Amino acid sequence: MNRESDMDSRITELEIKLAYTEDVVDELNRTVFRQQQQIDLLATQLKALREQVQADAPAEQRSLRDELPPHY
Repeated sequence: MNRESDMDSRITELEIKLAYTEDVVDELNRTVFRQQQQIDLLATQLKALREQVQADAPAEQRSLRDELPPHY
């Protein structure tokens, strides 16, 4: 009888751990999903900024000296 009780308590412990693990995995999945949405949005915004910079850039190459602040 004692052996059966030990087995039952071990099974109960494993079931509890499994339930917690499932909760953690679900939360991680939601986090990864939200992060992927943010990455996708940032990638879209970065692409738009690149296109804007390329459209605004003059055709000729600028010298690095043109980039120096006036106090140099």
